[in-house]
Amino acid sequence: MRIALSQLITGPDPEKNLRLIEEWTQRAADAGARVVVFPEASMACFGTALAPVAEPLDGPWADGVRQIARATSTVVVAGMFTPAPDGRVANTLLATGAGVEASYDKIHLYDAFGYCESETVAPGSTPTVIDVDGTRLGLATCYDVRFPELFRAHADAGAVGTLLAASWGAGPGKLAQWELLVRARALDATVWLAAVDQACPGTQAGPLPTGIGHSQVVGPDGTVRNSLGAEPELLLADLDVDEVTVVRQKTSVLANRRPEVWR
Repeated sequence: MRIALSQLITGPDPEKNLRLIEEWTQRAADAGARVVVFPEASMACFGTALAPVAEPLDGPWADGVRQIARATSTVVVAGMFTPAPDGRVANTLLATGAGVEASYDKIHLYDAFGYCESETVAPGSTPTVIDVDGTRLGLATCYDVRFPELFRAHADAGAVGTLLAASWGAGPGKLAQWELLVRARALDATVWLAAVDQACPGTQAGPLPTGIGHSQVVGPDGTVRNSLGAEPELLLADLDVDEVTVVRQKTSVLANRRPEVWR
């Protein structure tokens, strides 16, 4: 399966960002991608007031993404914000196109490094997997990468890969942590891990960077197969689904778990 990771920079205007998604999806489709993955906060970058831009999954922004997916015969995965019942928003991944219609609300909120995402964002509670042409893929968002349980849940649900969308904050050691954590989660669950971040050039729209780039695709054996630098760029990768079975036969971390010990 050919996937595309769209390492771009989104700004505060959802309509302008939708046009970016249209442009990058077409580029990916022209290159043969079946799945096109965009970063967290593709609808509107962090630093934007989220409640005023949040829309339901049947709203005009999500419908715009659906139209793009239909027009290009792809599955598009993009980060958006949806209203939550308590007045906050949900940090949502929309996956749509080619028979796929699903969403995932970020479970682990970024209350770390001096930031408190939970002040404005309500947590999700349910892992999500999608099926694309018979291949099952899990969905995850940014800070989720620090929690192995979610990725193992994807594997337990039959996923051979996880699509991770991020807006990874810059700072000392953060690049090394990003690269290490993505590889570790691939190994934990013996899945393909396709991680796309917002880019981080000098043209960053907001006052602070909302991404560091360095998107990467990691194999189920933990080796980096494709990677980018910091600038906006499209990454194309072909996932060998059968490799997951081979790796799981050699490295039986899922089969050798003893969850009863830790209950």
